[in-house]
Amino acid sequence: MQQLTGTILSAKTLKTAKVQVVRRWTHPLYHKTITRRKSYLAHCVIEDKVGDKVVLAPTRPMSKMKKWKVLKKL
Repeated sequence: MQQLTGTILSAKTLKTAKVQVVRRWTHPLYHKTITRRKSYLAHCVIEDKVGDKVVLAPTRPMSKMKKWKVLKKL
C-alpha cells in the first residue's frame, strides 16, 4: 500500500485537510536536486492543526477530490 508523508496546509473544512506532499530527487544528468510539491485533500477524523506532519494512505473516493485518508500524525 502506497503511503505519503506531508504537511497540513489547511484544516478549515469539517473532516477534511489539505496536505502538501514534497518529493525530492536528483536529476540523473545534471545532478541537481529537483523539488516537486503537490496538494491532496484527505479525510481526517483526528484533531489536526496547520503545520502538523501526517501520513496519508489511499482510500475509496469520498468525494470528487478526496481520495486519501490521514492515518496518523508524526
